[in-house]
Amino acid sequence: MKGTILTFCIGFFAFIAQAQTSPQKPATAKVVTKQVVDIACGECQFKMKGKDCELAVKIDGKPYFVDGKGIDDFGDAHGKHGFCNAVSKAEVTGEIVNNRFKAKEIKLLPVKK
Repeated sequence: MKGTILTFCIGFFAFIAQAQTSPQKPATAKVVTKQVVDIACGECQFKMKGKDCELAVKIDGKPYFVDGKGIDDFGDAHGKHGFCNAVSKAEVTGEIVNNRFKAKEIKLLPVKK
């Protein structure tokens, strides 16, 4: 009888210990304010994996897909100077959250000749 009770207690405490979860790390956001970056199609120009042509920015050498602005918000992405055919420069403000850039403001800069 003692063996059965002991086995039950050990099993119960093992179950309780297994049920404990480790605390999740909160998503840390990196704030970007008026930083000049490369902007283009993530798939076509930055060789990122995605489902379709999608706007991306390269911040400190690392590309991020953009939330809050679309690839065609700045003209035809497949035009001669569109984001699928050329990398442009932009001044951006927003934050990087979960490996995506949450855009608050994107200002395209004039092309230098």
